[in-house]
Amino acid sequence: MLVSMDQCMAFLAAAVLITLSPGPDNLMVISLGMSRGRAQGMAFGLGCALGCLSHTLLAALSVSALIAASPAAFGALKLCGGGYLVWLGIQALRHRGSVGAAQTQSLSGAADSVARFFAKGALVNAINPKVVIFFLSFLPQFVDAGRGQVAAQTAVLGGLFTAQACVIFGLLGYFSGAFGQWLGRHACAGVWLHRVSGVIFLGLGARLLLLP
Repeated sequence: MLVSMDQCMAFLAAAVLITLSPGPDNLMVISLGMSRGRAQGMAFGLGCALGCLSHTLLAALSVSALIAASPAAFGALKLCGGGYLVWLGIQALRHRGSVGAAQTQSLSGAADSVARFFAKGALVNAINPKVVIFFLSFLPQFVDAGRGQVAAQTAVLGGLFTAQACVIFGLLGYFSGAFGQWLGRHACAGVWLHRVSGVIFLGLGARLLLLP
């Protein structure tokens, strides 16, 4: 197997909690579902999720190139990624704002079809430089260089991330009305989701920074 079961389970657990943590993408899915309709919210969410495939390809090529060039360079990437994840964790733990609806004026034209919402979701995700940096930092943390086929491992992990994002964003779009109302009634839920994702980021980053 390219990726062990332990790798998959640890990766999926972190990926699901991070995807659920309130952020621009999932809040936009909820907001569009509430304002434009269930189908539009789901289409935008699926587009965002599938946009991750472009970042997966970039990460797979970059990581495999570093391994070929120098194992030390790969180690440096993991350490830099660890520092970035620690920073993300600190930012998430410091978050104190409530979870509100995302702004959708620029995406909610009356003439937009489901297909256009899907295309916009994919484009918004694919050109987001923060997502590029996140993938280059997050995926290598779960790659076992000792197993070989680093690019293939990275691609499998990126595919798993995309698959779980499709499921979560699709469900958020489908149940956007009910979920949006629940978030409105439970303002502290978003804060706790931020804290959970913050602990995950800190744990992943600290593991790499503290290992000899």
